[in-house]
Amino acid sequence: MMDEEKRGSSWRNRTVLGFSLASLLSDASHEMATAVLPLYLQSLGLGASVLGIIEGIADVGASLAKWISGIAGQRLRAKKGITAWCYGLTTACVGAFAFAVTAPPFIVLRTVAWLGRGFRGPLRDSMMASAVEPRDYGKAFGLERAGDMAGAVIGPLLAAIFVGVAFTLPQIFLITLIPGLGAVAAVAFLVKERRKSRDEMAEVAARPPLPGRFWAFLAVVMLFGMGDFSRTFLILEGSRRLPPHAGAALLAVPVLLYVLHNAVSGLMTFPSGLLADRWSYGKTLAVGYGLGFIFNVGLAFLPGGLWWLVPLFLISGTYIAVEETVEKASAARMIPERARSYALGMLATANAAGDLFSSAATGFLLDRFGREAAYGVAAIFTGAGFVALLAFVRAVRLEEEHKP
Repeated sequence: MMDEEKRGSSWRNRTVLGFSLASLLSDASHEMATAVLPLYLQSLGLGASVLGIIEGIADVGASLAKWISGIAGQRLRAKKGITAWCYGLTTACVGAFAFAVTAPPFIVLRTVAWLGRGFRGPLRDSMMASAVEPRDYGKAFGLERAGDMAGAVIGPLLAAIFVGVAFTLPQIFLITLIPGLGAVAAVAFLVKERRKSRDEMAEVAARPPLPGRFWAFLAVVMLFGMGDFSRTFLILEGSRRLPPHAGAALLAVPVLLYVLHNAVSGLMTFPSGLLADRWSYGKTLAVGYGLGFIFNVGLAFLPGGLWWLVPLFLISGTYIAVEETVEKASAARMIPERARSYALGMLATANAAGDLFSSAATGFLLDRFGREAAYGVAAIFTGAGFVALLAFVRAVRLEEEHKP
């Protein structure tokens, strides 16, 4: 029995729109906090290493949550309620940043927030894929990622305005509760889900076998991800390039550059999905990976002036849009629905594991050896991921050509 919305053949349905709105509001919430977190840590005397530890440990939690979610999602008759609850958990923990002044509370809150964020991801993606036809995966995931990136523009932009008009950073953390709760409401009232029957659930394995091609794809994703560090380092990099004793207005500049980065991502997500649907998933993703390599090389070796970050932020915004949209759509196309939740959970886990390594390594290298070493090492991994993806795409093409 096919889902009612899926039978309607339109990818512009309540489930896709509901999750797109939820992604917009949720990202507006936690990206508002993310935009000022490096500034807040710096004001407390906590450097890049602490930021790397916070991001790295949070990514460990997210990675574990995504893996568990992928398995649990195979056996859950209803995913919507748990998904909404996870949006609420992330919202509450991000708002509680307002009361943290030392590293341990930040680590705990960020980790719990990312546990909720990680667990909801595969469940959301599975419900999204079940609501549309395979031919429309790129467009559906592109629209949801566009909502995510629109929130990632709105949140930091509001943060920059609040910093510029002298709101305290703890006050900004508390304001994040408003859009975060809106995301919970969007899932609760807009998303539609068909609960599977007990007979259908009896036929679903918690950890179904996945094809070798998919595991090879995950290896490529994780290799590239080992150079794909958290975007919070972009804000930190911008703040480090400001003149000494910069006032509130100048402190907003790195945040505004981050807004530019996310605006570009928001504009490029849907076209990335559309291009993948109409041209090639592998070639579109390869373009994104190639831009990721160029970005890291530029960050490592271009001059250290603040305004050199502008073209780099544009490149980063573009490749993030392609990466996040086309990786999910590619995975959804490779795997049948009965194993999709597990497969999407493994994809999210591979990404989180790569991010964990990259964020921790980048923070460590930045503090001890400088940006050339930190971003140069990241470039090695993204370059290797790009080459591995080209080899994977070629192998898949040859395999298809030799099929009887």
